[in-house]
Amino acid sequence: MQKKFKAFAPASAANLSVGFDLLGAALKPISGAVLGDEIVISESDKAGCSVSVTGKYAHKLPTDSKKNIVYDAYLLFKDRLEKMGKEVMDVHMELSKNLPICSGLGSSASSVVAAVLALDTIHGNVLGENGRLELMGQLEGKISGSIHYDNVAPCYFGGLQLIVQEDGCISTTLPDFDNWYWVSCFPGIKVSTSAARKILPKEYSRSDVITYGRRLSAFVHACHTHNDRLASKLLVDVIAEPYRASLIPGFEDAREHGASIGALATGISGSGSSVFSIFEDLEKAKEMKEYLERNFIANEDGFCHICKIDRRGSYAEEL
Repeated sequence: MQKKFKAFAPASAANLSVGFDLLGAALKPISGAVLGDEIVISESDKAGCSVSVTGKYAHKLPTDSKKNIVYDAYLLFKDRLEKMGKEVMDVHMELSKNLPICSGLGSSASSVVAAVLALDTIHGNVLGENGRLELMGQLEGKISGSIHYDNVAPCYFGGLQLIVQEDGCISTTLPDFDNWYWVSCFPGIKVSTSAARKILPKEYSRSDVITYGRRLSAFVHACHTHNDRLASKLLVDVIAEPYRASLIPGFEDAREHGASIGALATGISGSGSSVFSIFEDLEKAKEMKEYLERNFIANEDGFCHICKIDRRGSYAEEL
């Protein structure tokens, strides 16, 4: 009987204002809606790896399956196993592309995590946790130009992740706040990661560097001491948002509206164009969702969800 598995990887919001390139959170809609990419992998009679794509945003991907990051994942996985002296089976991967590309929701990371998890699962988990994560980072780096784990780590592990990359530790889970509702909204327009990085200054003032370090370290402290009030006050960005806000029409108005109805913080999700707004009151979160749907979403590709932190992260199950 042929093996067949399904792997799921949730959406994620990186940076979170205070943690440029170093913080990320996995998100899960409270409505039960699917917010993440899925891959069904099965043994195949055809040599190598074949890829098919379904889902709402399938038409946004290259028509040539060999230009899909999922196929790149197979090639890199194959190379890694061959170096370990192991054979790679012939497989078919069906990607359900549920996240829009260039959205600030970790779309590429979700596909990468689901692909690597699916490949390693069908091969009996030969890479292990760290091996998977390293491979995921390499694939994400191929897309963005350099390795960043702030989407990959929360997408893989779930929860709120702090990127460490020291002494053999890539990422660690921070305590999060269960009383926070995250209103996550994609307006339907794309902001490429490369464009969002080009707009940033090459150098920062000493005061901005000190402020960044102070706020990030204080945020980590607030998480570990369960001080949600302090944590929310620290969700202010001096590194990226002052420059990237101009790339996202309506962002400043959304932030002002959020503040007027009691948002703890509003910021850019990843490099944009998605935004997040945090509330303690579910009714206020619903009010913000309605505002964003009326005033921020630009076309039919956009959507808005009220989310909680997804503490489970990615998973694979046999079919």
